[in-house]
Amino acid sequence: MAGNFLENNVVVVVGKIFTDLEYSHELYGEEFFNFILEVPRLSETKDYLPVTISNRLFEGMNLQVGTRVKIEGQLRSYNRKSPEEGKNKLILTIFARDIMTIPEEEVVKNPNEIFLDGFICKKPVYRTTPFGREITDLLIAVNRPYNKSDYIPVIAWGRNARFSEKLEIGDRIRLWGRVQSREYQKKLGDEVVTKVAYEVSITRMEVVEKELQKS
Repeated sequence: MAGNFLENNVVVVVGKIFTDLEYSHELYGEEFFNFILEVPRLSETKDYLPVTISNRLFEGMNLQVGTRVKIEGQLRSYNRKSPEEGKNKLILTIFARDIMTIPEEEVVKNPNEIFLDGFICKKPVYRTTPFGREITDLLIAVNRPYNKSDYIPVIAWGRNARFSEKLEIGDRIRLWGRVQSREYQKKLGDEVVTKVAYEVSITRMEVVEKELQKS
């Protein structure tokens, strides 16, 4: 068991609400809504991250487009059938556990942080970009209560890419990084459409020793 379920998947993001809240679903009388959060990077670019939130968390709050908020939660995944492609697609969302408004003048050093403790569930794929940067693509399974797991796409760069290339399915790793959005082009029939992928970019990682994996 990879530790406490509330501690093996922790996300903290600070940004501005970019889209109106949109009703998603109801579960046991609790209503859930989706919206996109605009999160600044250290560079001039920004990430546009999906958030799912319960109405019980923001009751009495005025969450409008442009409101600056801090969200603590988990990065969750689920499968949804794509009407365009006719097959299941992995959907990621930040599942909010707490939300608060943040004044515009408050300086936040790191507005996008994530910690994951999970298991390699697909053979790592090492590659290089046209500019010569080294990247390894990973898929991490993070345990959740009731025998569920979240499957999180992760990318490692440079020396972390070379290190993680050698990892095997079943290895347990801990990683720190940020959640990022990335646009890409996909051909559907005769049409080329722009889509958005979400993944975790690693800044630091470690392998949990085999003896500790059972603890």
